[in-house]
Amino acid sequence: MEINLTINRTTAPKQKPADENSLGFGRYFSDHMLMMDYKNGAWSQPRIEPYHRLSLDPASSVLHYAQEIFEGLKAYRRADGSIVMFRPWENAKRLNRSADRMCMPPVDVDLNVEAMRRLVELESDWVPKSFGTSLYLRPTMIANDEALGVHAAKDYIYYVICAPSGSYYATGLAPVKIKIEDQYARAVKGGMGFAKTGGNYACSIKAGDDAVKAGYSQVLWLDGEEKRYVQEVGAMNMMFVIDGKLVTAPLDGSILPGVTRDSVLTIARDEGMIVEERKLSVDELMDAIKDGRLTEAFGTGTAAVISPVGVLCYHGVDHVIGDGNIGKVSQHFYDTITGIQWGTVEDKYGWILKVKD
Repeated sequence: MEINLTINRTTAPKQKPADENSLGFGRYFSDHMLMMDYKNGAWSQPRIEPYHRLSLDPASSVLHYAQEIFEGLKAYRRADGSIVMFRPWENAKRLNRSADRMCMPPVDVDLNVEAMRRLVELESDWVPKSFGTSLYLRPTMIANDEALGVHAAKDYIYYVICAPSGSYYATGLAPVKIKIEDQYARAVKGGMGFAKTGGNYACSIKAGDDAVKAGYSQVLWLDGEEKRYVQEVGAMNMMFVIDGKLVTAPLDGSILPGVTRDSVLTIARDEGMIVEERKLSVDELMDAIKDGRLTEAFGTGTAAVISPVGVLCYHGVDHVIGDGNIGKVSQHFYDTITGIQWGTVEDKYGWILKVKD
């Protein structure tokens, strides 16, 4: 898609990280950012500018009423030097679903994807080369009315920043320990659970902080109404292999419709694995662990791709899953999805967007 996009290149390039093995996640940011402004009922033409701080009025509505959404997707440098993006159209579509829930204006999907592609193309030197690394993109939209009042804003800022990143978890693919949260609630039906908005993450910080202090990586949320049914982990959707079937919570409006989640389910069904998108009670999950019918558990998300779970803690008791190591199913999905991203596995689903040869 041809778009009218202006580029203002930086005159003061940043020093790039010297060691790609210690990038971490979201610690470094590239030279440029994509920006658009929404005023008088329309978006401005997209522009790429030098990375800079935002200037907001103290009364800016995002600071008071949290009208904000964001996305997360990646670009990869393959062994032949080419650069690709993974399923950016799905992230652009999900941004608009979040925008609708938060009463914010949509961004044209094709324009958004092409503008992000152009940004990655410009920042190609920031795409790391080592396997397992990537250039993480963070599209963000914030309300920016300079007045108080609880209502949908009229003015908005949309921007995309880029962060060369390594593994989301320092332990990489080593299984993590997860605490099942039975006190706090994250989302309920009719709320904002399916929207990628800061409020969903803000309300998870207390439980997550408590879990980390107790020696766990994340919390596994239960439904907010009965605290009975398994939902998702703080930064990932969750999947369980029970009796050889892939079981995951349904998209009922209270969990995020993850792009990696959809990728895993698509591959699983295509390969003949039985997939069940259904309610899974924590009691059924505990019984499946005790009976040995639960053989694997793993999270799915853009940042970590696949994150195997070795221990689930419930009511203060640790339950080891399988032999505590990454399982065959988790490893297979990781290898397949990263293989598509890195070009070692055929992309028969049309998920890859070529940025630069």
